[in-house]
Amino acid sequence: MTLTQARPKRAAAPRQAARGGGRFRRGEWVGYAFLSPALLLFLAFVAGPFVVAIVLAFFSWDMLTPAEFNGVGNFTEMFSDPLLYEALANTFVFAFASVITHLGGGLLLAMGVNRMMNRALSYFVRTTLFFPFVISWAAVALLWKYVLDPTFGLVTHYAGEIGVQPPEWFTDPAWALPAIIAIDFWHTIGFTFVIMLAGLQTVPRELHEAARVDGARPHQVFWRVTLPMMSPTIFFAAVVTFIGAFQIFDPVQIITPDGGPENSTITIVMYLYQKGFQSFQIGYAAAVSILVFVIMMAVTLLQFWGSRKWVHQQ
Repeated sequence: MTLTQARPKRAAAPRQAARGGGRFRRGEWVGYAFLSPALLLFLAFVAGPFVVAIVLAFFSWDMLTPAEFNGVGNFTEMFSDPLLYEALANTFVFAFASVITHLGGGLLLAMGVNRMMNRALSYFVRTTLFFPFVISWAAVALLWKYVLDPTFGLVTHYAGEIGVQPPEWFTDPAWALPAIIAIDFWHTIGFTFVIMLAGLQTVPRELHEAARVDGARPHQVFWRVTLPMMSPTIFFAAVVTFIGAFQIFDPVQIITPDGGPENSTITIVMYLYQKGFQSFQIGYAAAVSILVFVIMMAVTLLQFWGSRKWVHQQ
């Protein structure tokens, strides 16, 4: 009697699994349907242009005459161009300076705002710090170009009031790139500040209280508790800041459209723009874009590899 009742249960199990599998497959198609708009946009505006750029890198094309296969000629010409190395050097200086100033400044501002006891004042400071980030780069560049103008700029005027002669920011090769780094810091520090503040507020208070009970001083709490717990946030901010800084173009193009005095502000993306849309060397510009992709991918992978030694995983 017992064996007769057990047989239907074993026979029903595969049918139930089959019906369950059918429902799962239908669920997958629903998921793919929701995903398809984003996937199509990715193929149209990211993967597709990337493949086209790889193909164009092996051709000579000026958009007016038919393209001609050039093999690796664009890459050979690119690596023998001294202006490319100047653009890469300026870009790396800008990117590393941005990462250092943004991480340090963003963390300090976040710690200061996080300690504010007055909630209304805290919200006001947060809004004030983040506000420049929502302004377009065109407006920011024109604003600072006016403020730092050597003849009628506000900085020149007030510096003259106290007997100081400021440098000619955008015509002096020694000051042009530092001036643009400072403008970029003013414009984008609010983004890094918000990331740091969010990470700071996720650090458990129990760890700080336990450290103080054990007799740790404020600087020891910071180095032994706050900084390790903040390391994933700092790592994320470093990667995002470097990628954004390496693609800097708008302020450089608006403030110093020719690459600055003695090419002191030309960046790799600006160099790519000049070759592609001013000289109409589309194949050559495509080769430069491949180089930019390889450099950014290599630096990002290097950051991920190095993060295993200092990022604290909870």
